[in-house]
Amino acid sequence: MPDQLTPLPGPRPGRPASRRLKRFWRDRRGVSAVEFALIAPIMLMLYFGLAEMTQAMMAQRRVGNIASAIGDLVAQSTQLNNARRDDIFTIGNTIMAPFPTTTLRMCLASITSDSTGRDTVTWSENRNSHPSCPAQGAVLGASVIPVGVLPASQNVIMAKASYSYTLPVKFFLPSTLTFGRTFYLRPRKSESVARV
Repeated sequence: MPDQLTPLPGPRPGRPASRRLKRFWRDRRGVSAVEFALIAPIMLMLYFGLAEMTQAMMAQRRVGNIASAIGDLVAQSTQLNNARRDDIFTIGNTIMAPFPTTTLRMCLASITSDSTGRDTVTWSENRNSHPSCPAQGAVLGASVIPVGVLPASQNVIMAKASYSYTLPVKFFLPSTLTFGRTFYLRPRKSESVARV
């Protein structure tokens, strides 16, 4: 003999509305789904925000690595020619990968201080129009180079890198962030690095 199906309990016609309302508030079915629906948007916002910040921090760190590396490569040389300059800037582009390099700007300059402490740009090389790259022959003010970096009658290599990072999601942070780093390095093999 087949089992008989028992009907699900439901509201009875004679039951008062207050009893039905109490039963509704005590019912716990679907609570997990409601909690998930409330928490999921917050969790997604947190996830995308952290992903954006992580990518931006990686780009900022690479800019620092580029400025350090290109300055170090010049400081290890006794002279800089066009081919070596192009190689050094190509290395800077390679360090920035996998980020696009269209907004990467690099600057290399040799700065000499005379016996009176006056700082003059001996030569300057610019890639992709770095906004604060000093021109050759420019006399720098006292606030450009930090105190103690360039003593009188000495030479220093200044390496700058800046990068405008465009966020792919643009959820939390502004659409474009610009990072910049500057390094000063003393020439290692000679008093100064000659531009030939």
